[in-house]
Amino acid sequence: MQVLQEKKTEAKRTEPQKEIMTGAEAVLRCLLEEGVDTIFGYPGGAIMPIYDALYGYRDRLRHILVRHEQGATHAAQGYARVTGKPGVVFATSGPGATNLITGIADAQIDSTPLVCITGQVAQHLLGTDAFQETDVLGISMPVTKWNYQVTDVTELPEVMAKAFFIARNGRPGPVLIDITKDVQFAKFPFSYKKCDRIRSYAPYPKPTSHSLEEAAELINAAKKPYILAGHGISISGAQHEFRAFVEKTGIPVASTLLGLSAFPCDHPLYVGYLGMHGNYGPNVKTNECDVLIAVGMRFDDRVTGDLKTYARQAKVIHIEIDPSEIDKNVKTAVAINADAKEALNALLPLVKERRHEAWLNEFKACDQIEHEKVIEKAINPVTPELKMSEVVHLISEMTGGEAIVVTDVGQHQMATSRYYKYKVPYSNVTSGGLGTMGFALPAAMGAKIGQPGRQVVAIIGDGGFQMTLQELGTIFQFEIGCKIVILNNSFLGMVRQWQQLFHEKRYSCTEMTNPNFVAIAKGFNIEASKVSERDHIKAALQTMLDHQGPYLLEVVVEKEENVFPMVPSGASVANIRLE
Repeated sequence: MQVLQEKKTEAKRTEPQKEIMTGAEAVLRCLLEEGVDTIFGYPGGAIMPIYDALYGYRDRLRHILVRHEQGATHAAQGYARVTGKPGVVFATSGPGATNLITGIADAQIDSTPLVCITGQVAQHLLGTDAFQETDVLGISMPVTKWNYQVTDVTELPEVMAKAFFIARNGRPGPVLIDITKDVQFAKFPFSYKKCDRIRSYAPYPKPTSHSLEEAAELINAAKKPYILAGHGISISGAQHEFRAFVEKTGIPVASTLLGLSAFPCDHPLYVGYLGMHGNYGPNVKTNECDVLIAVGMRFDDRVTGDLKTYARQAKVIHIEIDPSEIDKNVKTAVAINADAKEALNALLPLVKERRHEAWLNEFKACDQIEHEKVIEKAINPVTPELKMSEVVHLISEMTGGEAIVVTDVGQHQMATSRYYKYKVPYSNVTSGGLGTMGFALPAAMGAKIGQPGRQVVAIIGDGGFQMTLQELGTIFQFEIGCKIVILNNSFLGMVRQWQQLFHEKRYSCTEMTNPNFVAIAKGFNIEASKVSERDHIKAALQTMLDHQGPYLLEVVVEKEENVFPMVPSGASVANIRLE
């Protein structure tokens, strides 16, 4: 017994001593353990202890001081989308925390990993309506993958580890950790262990051999198979596996809005962009294919149109990591509930090498119709005013399709999705499911910080730009070299288009009297210029692209330009309008 006691005493002597630190410092140490290098945030009273501790970590953690907390979430989204790493956000309690909600909701629906850390009033003040106290857990619960309030400093490392595990694994998404101010001050012995599993949470379901064999059988027998490429391909890093699958099977591929850049637009099997303002062939042929293979996408209403008429003739194979998305909108013949990369790797040896030239030629025939009726007029217009489509087409050509392109929401977003020809993965950053105006400017900041060696071009409408233009201050302070193109039509263009087509041109509350955007940019010490003539647009774009550092180019475009084709809301994808 005495020998056993001596061994225990010796073990205690050799056991490393845990470092005593505050909860505030522990938060920063946890971030370092998770490989975090950048934080987007805005300080305030309830998170001040963490910011005070951050002062000593300035050489290891870069903090980007945004001008509004919503900007922090969008910047973190841009960073996450081009790096694959969770974006990290700091905000204080009350309005600081509530200002995060739009960006968190955007990240949730677009499957973007964020870890948002908010300060909270001290425990003894909870529920007293204290200054800047808000129930951020209750507010954020519907739009987070997980949220938690830390009221015991000893559980802080475990909660932080769990937050990163949940944010980045499975279908990614945002998490929010609310930390009371007394926990930030409290001291405890710190140790950290990364989370590698959570009981009852299986983020990576395995594809069954039965579903894989059934899918392969359908694919191998198909006469008119068709692939829809979604965002899940990029999230899982499955671009190589997806291309191998496409090239072996010879199946035409169309992309969703968020799926753009997962597959090169110049590939001979790429047939275009899906959805309400997508290409003619990809929409019409959805209702003619016999096997529809959806990879990492959720069949939202902008893709399907009228569900009662959507692909009724097709046997649907759905590869999707989130089981809640399977059979939610479109009934599947074969469901493969798995990560896209794993599913494609498993399918590849089971499918036959085939070609579908006659079927592919049907898409090409549709392309020809669309080119004559829409595209030629859009990129080579005869009208005196510049068009959004021709400007985007020029940017695509001048960047070789290799820039990271960040779009806001509206007509310019649809024009960019149609006319920018992505050639490099992780190049498309946009707000898809939530459709958040104001997204692009801060998201472009985050994208440039995440990928400083790549050209980052933000294409923004005049309406969306004015929602977050204060982030020009962040761009100036931190010398973030993104390029900003404002396509200015002096309208809330997408709403105006609907008013023209479906409300007899009653332009209710959509025309804008805009400020001097160039003067605003120069007020933030950012180089800027304005162009309105076709003879000058190429030179203006070249000046912008060649400039070292941030640059804003305002392009005055046709006021009442419409984006076609268009599937009217609630209509069948087969009823797509070309004019």
